[in-house]
Amino acid sequence: MISKLLLRGLLTLTALISLSLSADAAGKPNILFLFTDDQSFETLHGRGYEDIQIPNLDRLSQAGTTFTHAYNMGAWHGAVCVASRTMLMTGRTVWRAKGIEPKLSGEATAGRLWPQLLAKAGYRTYLTGKWHVQVDPAKVFNEVRNVRAGMPSTKPAAYNRPLEGKPDPWSASDPEFGGFWTGGKHWSEVAGDDAVDFIQQSKDSDPPFFMVVAFNAPHDPRQSPKEYVEKYPLDRIKVPESFLPLYPHRKGMGCGKDLRDEQLAPFPRTRHAVKVHRQEYHAIISHLDTQIGRILDALEKSGLKDNTWIFLTSDHGLAIGHHGLFGKQNMYDHSLRVPFLVAGPGVKHGASVSAPIYLQDLMATTLEIAGVEKPEAVEFRSLLPLLRDPKAGGAREVMYGTYMNLQRAIIHNGWKLILYPKIRVAKLYHLTEDPDEMADLSKAPAHQARLGDLFKRLLAQQQELGDELDLRATYPDL
Repeated sequence: MISKLLLRGLLTLTALISLSLSADAAGKPNILFLFTDDQSFETLHGRGYEDIQIPNLDRLSQAGTTFTHAYNMGAWHGAVCVASRTMLMTGRTVWRAKGIEPKLSGEATAGRLWPQLLAKAGYRTYLTGKWHVQVDPAKVFNEVRNVRAGMPSTKPAAYNRPLEGKPDPWSASDPEFGGFWTGGKHWSEVAGDDAVDFIQQSKDSDPPFFMVVAFNAPHDPRQSPKEYVEKYPLDRIKVPESFLPLYPHRKGMGCGKDLRDEQLAPFPRTRHAVKVHRQEYHAIISHLDTQIGRILDALEKSGLKDNTWIFLTSDHGLAIGHHGLFGKQNMYDHSLRVPFLVAGPGVKHGASVSAPIYLQDLMATTLEIAGVEKPEAVEFRSLLPLLRDPKAGGAREVMYGTYMNLQRAIIHNGWKLILYPKIRVAKLYHLTEDPDEMADLSKAPAHQARLGDLFKRLLAQQQELGDELDLRATYPDL
């Protein structure tokens, strides 16, 4: 008798909890997060690549607001996306995210990761695609499908190419090379399929959803169907203004021949190699754009669009020829800055916000949308105040960047200071007048006071963020 009464009590309690969650979630908006990898802010129209074909990114941009200066803080090793995603999942800034990374399984068990906080608020949480966080995603989301590794497998033919006057051993459009076609269908298309299917399932479902569609594209190997590559004849591809055959500080900053990303193209860099890689970059982004269009179409047909917040951003940017670099492991804007698009109920259409943000501010933003109190451990900020009124104040005064103990950066009031501590190099750029970061003003007498001011601001950020690298000893004159 006691066991039956206990069982009835438990069933009643479970039902009450379920009803409570449903009531708490009633009327809350859905949240759709479109997450790409290696996509620079330049790939949006009006930001640099005027000839790239991205009708659906344009469509999303016109349907909402673009944050034009969204940054990733950096990373503690070469796989920058691991740091980027760990910050997103935990809400912690880079060095504290590094400290908690080995404990992520415990965080998941305690229910403290981003999707779990939304699930507690009544959200049905879903992931498809790239994960690359050091914990089982099945412990973090209610549902997972077609979870992918950090990058598709690649082959030796994808590296040190193309060489002038020699046949290119690689084809970006041949499924025989595997990579994105491993399993028989391009991974971007699979993620698109999964997202469309989930939206169709959700149109008659009561709980709101938090859906993460995490594309591996446009990460290398940058593969897409032939018709997409053919959209971009080489004679239309522009080499960046900041192109260099060799970056002079590549070894001291950790971006020499031993870094995987930098091995994709030959040293010294050639204009031809840069054009070919950028052709493939444009093509895979256009192919990605097509999948995003399918998802947006499905959302509109489902009748859920008006009650859905849509966010699109990327882990970090990519160089592909800027400054003689190819990867994301540097402090230049092409690698630190990402697209950041927001559309949803009440969001201004076709607007832009120039206030600097971190892409990881997305986590705190969704918590506020869901009515979840931000945990004390979450260090990033909600963007809703800036969406309501970009001029109301409260924007960050400085932005911080880091790569291992090899690079540091600080951005303030249109100026950027980059440091390479291992080789005691400092670089100063006036971003307002020199957005391509080509004129190093660090030795100019007129700017020494500014150099010192930025250095002090960087030291203050180090203290605030738990960065223990001793820059004072390395740069006693600053």
